Amino acid sequence: MNPLVIKIGGAIMENLQALDKLFSVLVKLQQTRGVIIVHGGGCVVDEHLLKAGFRSEKINGLRVSDKRHMPIITGALAGTVNKQLVAQANSKQIHSVGLALHDGAMVNCKPAAQELGQVGVPEAANPELAQALLTAKMLPIICSIGQLANGELVNVNADDAAVAISELVNGELLLLTDVAGVKGADGDYLPSLNQQQASQLIKDGVIAGGMIAKVNAAFDAATRLRRSIAVTSWKAPEQLLTLHQGELLGTRIYPNE
Repeated sequence: MNPLVIKIGGAIMENLQALDKLFSVLVKLQQTRGVIIVHGGGCVVDEHLLKAGFRSEKINGLRVSDKRHMPIITGALAGTVNKQLVAQANSKQIHSVGLALHDGAMVNCKPAAQELGQVGVPEAANPELAQALLTAKMLPIICSIGQLANGELVNVNADDAAVAISELVNGELLLLTDVAGVKGADGDYLPSLNQQQASQLIKDGVIAGGMIAKVNAAFDAATRLRRSIAVTSWKAPEQLLTLHQGELLGTRIYPNE
């Protein structure tokens, strides 16, 4: 069975009870398949930047990462958030390893649009480290910090990072968010979504903010991996145990034809 790549971020990062519940489920899930967690941590980054007297802007839900901010962003994501997640996983007797995207040369990054600052566009590269950890029944916990070819560190959108890791290990991607899926124009959650529908919902302002980046990353992943991607809530992680049985989770994003 293909590994399950789970992207987490947002509100769950501030909810230790929810994280505890998620890791309790992952203990059982690891008995049947390999699991990788990819995380952001924008709320922690914002907190650290504010304490340092900085503010960062966002463009279409994507953080603008000033080069001066990178030591703080790296410390928040690769340090504070990553090591807290590793500690919490270990407390559930899950043998976990905290990593950044460029560890083991897993993912290469190219510069993103200049207006985003010190941001990278990730590409899957070397799967050896990830595969070795999965074979050893470890849980890789990967933060969204990467590097450019010249060695400079870059911030990477965590959804895009999860896509690259999914491609790296040919994994099934699950984007966990604080809502139960993607809402349609009537305010109800959609069981499925294609590119044409999504484009119209974005144009109409129904899909907005950070959900735009999440939906675009899901379509990118679905098209590159040639399989559907689920966008669902972290509030009911027990659903993950039935994912391999084909049960519907949240909103299914389907590949472009």
